[in-house]
Amino acid sequence: MGAAGVPLVPGYHGSEQDIELMKSEADKIGYPILIKPTHGGGGKGMRIVQSPNEFVDSFLGAQREAAASFGINTILLEKYITKPRHIEVQIFGDKHGNVLHLYERDCSVQRRHQKIIEEAPAPNVMNDFRSHLGQAAVSAAKAVGYHNAGTVEFIVDTVSGQFYFMEMNTRLQVEHPVTEMIVGQDLVEWQISVANGEPLPINQSQVPLLGHAFEARIYAENVPKGFLPATGVLHHYRPVPVSPTVRVETGVEQGDTVSMHYDPMIAKLVVSGENRAAALVKLKDCLSKFQVAGVPTNINFLQKLADHRAFENGNVETHFIEHYKDDLFTDPNNLTRAKETYDNARFSATLVAACLCEKEHSAIKSSLPGTNGLLPIWYSHPPFRAHYQASCTMELEWENEYDGSSSEFFTFSITYQSDGNYLIETEEVNSPGLEVKATLLHDQDFRVETDGVSMDVSLSAYSKDKIKHIHLWHGSHHYHFRQKLELDLSDDNEIQQKTNFETALHPPGTVVAPMAGLVVKVLVMDGTKVEEGQPILVLEAMKMEHVVKAPFSGHVHGLQVTAGQQVSDSSPLFSVKGE
Repeated sequence: MGAAGVPLVPGYHGSEQDIELMKSEADKIGYPILIKPTHGGGGKGMRIVQSPNEFVDSFLGAQREAAASFGINTILLEKYITKPRHIEVQIFGDKHGNVLHLYERDCSVQRRHQKIIEEAPAPNVMNDFRSHLGQAAVSAAKAVGYHNAGTVEFIVDTVSGQFYFMEMNTRLQVEHPVTEMIVGQDLVEWQISVANGEPLPINQSQVPLLGHAFEARIYAENVPKGFLPATGVLHHYRPVPVSPTVRVETGVEQGDTVSMHYDPMIAKLVVSGENRAAALVKLKDCLSKFQVAGVPTNINFLQKLADHRAFENGNVETHFIEHYKDDLFTDPNNLTRAKETYDNARFSATLVAACLCEKEHSAIKSSLPGTNGLLPIWYSHPPFRAHYQASCTMELEWENEYDGSSSEFFTFSITYQSDGNYLIETEEVNSPGLEVKATLLHDQDFRVETDGVSMDVSLSAYSKDKIKHIHLWHGSHHYHFRQKLELDLSDDNEIQQKTNFETALHPPGTVVAPMAGLVVKVLVMDGTKVEEGQPILVLEAMKMEHVVKAPFSGHVHGLQVTAGQQVSDSSPLFSVKGE
């Protein structure tokens, strides 16, 4: 690449992998160092090493992960750019010597070294820079006589403005649809034609640039737990409708199981617009309407990213999430935001209560035509009781999927009124009752009206482990509530206090598996004295390693798992007893 005039990051790319040699090369390059496999992609096996005393463990871990993911454990070293952008160029070459580029994609917004939002063309890029970048990508392809689809990836130093060659992926990538959107071409068709020996259909001067496009990757993952992959059943799966400017590429459907044996990405949402602002508005709208329940996803997090002012302005770099973590993650110490979140959840719980009652009400009226809804059956079967007006109590537990550390219980007294509305009251002080009109539109879709404001909402409910899970979508909000299946119909003044059923499952100090996976390595023995944050064992899920650490200082007890053992999500691994 260097001989072809393509800028290179200082590093070591040799075949000799002796650990002492690698340590020496790292010292020559200078820390911080980026360790990554020579084969594969997706951030698997990548490690950032800040100092020499971290090098050996990081190098060996990267080799193990590379071998597990790609079957080859060869590692390369590069100087780590502290404030980089990740910009890649889509190129195509045919067997007649023609090579062209189809502009660039910005893939800077990442977590765990994996892309989550890509866009084309890259924002805040001058035309001269774009031209030089494209020409460097073409030069890289010509230097190796490349033909077919390829992606030339560059790291851009936002401090110096320089760009450097990282690697070339000799295939169409996950994010290729954003390029298709802005050039109006079918790249899969191009790939087949070129492989057939046909020349490229257009030349460089004929490549159009049509507006702007975004791709958001929808992952089954637990955002509050560090984006760990999640497994489970897709009890509800409703992607947004497709159109000429909206694409949804997915390999799952409602009822499918997301397994630990595959990548956690369940869909790609791709949108386009006449410019970046228009495309971003469409991305936000589609994310708010993309419904998944049964496994935690990153959809709400993607909404926060898209809404962030820096992202709106196109000021992106690979540390974007870390840099703006205070904005993107819930801060329990921010009392103003916490109260706003709580109030929104309570209002949403009120809507859930009204919709659940209306769904049962509608079912009874459908089974007994000609009735007015005030039926004797309501007074003898849950959730309604025998009073002069049909009424019930309902308790909902709100699970904050951003915070992940707490839950709230909402207890409602619900009265069905003669006009068909529901009066929903709580025991909270200074919290007046809310009158809600709920109309079932179709299956899981409702129109609710309260205080003169009408809105359309969607409701999904399913049962798991004797718990009813209820998901509500309205506007840009998605809330997850839980309800015990055993209904308590005691008087309103005798509402039972319930504990969080998850927090009492294991004794204090127990460390559970953060996800289903394979135990790769156990680093200590039972009874070992450990310090807070000390690695205890290594889990592998979806071909990525996750280190499980001691939550505090003490002695390890009950360590019964061994290397090679499969563990399920939330199963106990060991406990730490303080001194």
